[in-house]
Amino acid sequence: MKIRLVITFLTALLLAGCGSQSPMGDKVKEPFSGSKYESTNRYFRATGKGSSMKDNIARGKADIEAKNQLAGQVSTNMRNVTDQYLGSTDDGNSADIADKFQSLTRQVMNSGLADLRKIGEEKYFNGEEYTVYIAYEIKKNSMFRFMKKQAKTDSKIGKENLDVMERILDMQIKETEE
Repeated sequence: MKIRLVITFLTALLLAGCGSQSPMGDKVKEPFSGSKYESTNRYFRATGKGSSMKDNIARGKADIEAKNQLAGQVSTNMRNVTDQYLGSTDDGNSADIADKFQSLTRQVMNSGLADLRKIGEEKYFNGEEYTVYIAYEIKKNSMFRFMKKQAKTDSKIGKENLDVMERILDMQIKETEE
């Protein structure tokens, strides 16, 4: 009876020890992870991480990474929405409108992100190098309104294409407010 109890105890101990080790290593929780820092129907959100021996360079790397993530999200979102809209309307100028939207998105990203807010920044130093984490968010309806304003001032966009772009952006603004 005692041997059975000892064997059961050792087996349980062995299984508990094996369960805690992962073949990938230990899980690391970084700052600004979790649903609070993920994009929603109202916000584009992104985080960046940068490491360097100099704190300003680490911060710059984190800043660029987070902003690139935001730009990618806006661009992907607009491409998907434009493709869906143009596919459903069977517009003859769909390729031209899609090109204009992509051009507008790049222009907006290059001129600065509208309503960009820093929602967190943390800096760590391990004795050798700095690691900086940054989290940003952009309110979607502000971004779409800014894009609409930029489209109106772009002389390369014709009246017909501008009307389609405004309809698409108005749909997106309405969707973010629901």
